[in-house]
Amino acid sequence: MTSSDKNRSDKHFEQRARKLWHEAAQHIDPATAGRLRAARRKALEATQARTHHTVRWLIPTGAFAAIALATMMVWQPLQQRHATTSMPVSSVTDSTADLDNDLPPDADKTDPNLYQNLDFYGWLASSNTDASSQRTNQ
Repeated sequence: MTSSDKNRSDKHFEQRARKLWHEAAQHIDPATAGRLRAARRKALEATQARTHHTVRWLIPTGAFAAIALATMMVWQPLQQRHATTSMPVSSVTDSTADLDNDLPPDADKTDPNLYQNLDFYGWLASSNTDASSQRTNQ
């Protein structure tokens, strides 16, 4: 069976089911029709109430989020400004220099002449480790 044959049979089945459903809906007794209408109204009211409840909370939630964002934007620059004005410049540079001692200097911030004698620095590092290992062995 090809896909076009399957589509035709699906459409035929759908049309036949729809026709039977409409015929059954025309011949339903009044008591059942009333119960179906009441159930439909109840389902629609529940859906509308849920939507109304959600919309009722969206406005205060959005306002709270906007206030929180504005507070954070105002508070952060004030905090940074107070931090920079209260600490002297020398203490700020000293604390950053202490943190950066363990890391090698950036290539763009160092003297290019340092990179000319890399063999010397390698020899110096190896001789320092040899001397320190000899001291620990004694």
